[in-house]
Amino acid sequence: MDIKKKKKELRKQIVRRRDQLTREEIMEKSRLVAENLYKLSAYRNAKAVMFFISFGSEVDTRLMVEETITRGKIALAPKTLPASSELLPSQIMDWDNDLAPGYHNIPEPREETLRPHDPEIIDLLIVPGVAFDHKKCRLGYGGGFYDRFFYRLKPGTPLVALCFELQILPEIPADNWDRRVDIIVTEKRIINQITAADE
Repeated sequence: MDIKKKKKELRKQIVRRRDQLTREEIMEKSRLVAENLYKLSAYRNAKAVMFFISFGSEVDTRLMVEETITRGKIALAPKTLPASSELLPSQIMDWDNDLAPGYHNIPEPREETLRPHDPEIIDLLIVPGVAFDHKKCRLGYGGGFYDRFFYRLKPGTPLVALCFELQILPEIPADNWDRRVDIIVTEKRIINQITAADE
């Protein structure tokens, strides 16, 4: 089986497994993920953080976005531009008013509330993914939007993945061009390149 087919099969398996979580489990695990995210110096020191907006059984990012706004940071969310396969970072001030179902029904900034920012201002990018491994390889959803977006960030911008433990695998198939994340945050732990003493 080639890598493309392996990735497709793996996506189905992991999403199916994640979809078995109850809403209560998702919210409780997401709360623990959030607590671990706030421990990161990369988060504490960031002035502008871009989050993926959660959909379905993903780690729920709402509380994190709202906490980030409360802390006086700039919270950004991606507006998907399907024609150019790009993501446009837009500042979120109010979750309920600023977001509406967009591309593939995923919540994203509404046209009327768009507050575009240059990707260069982003100090920390919170990325989605279906599965990850201990080498920090990421299996995305297959659209390539984030893969293209990574190159628009300023050099050294940390990529942080939020996921549940059930999404961590011993190894995932990766192509040469697949970019690894820097830190993975789950409800149980932080997998990163920085020593615990730095945190």
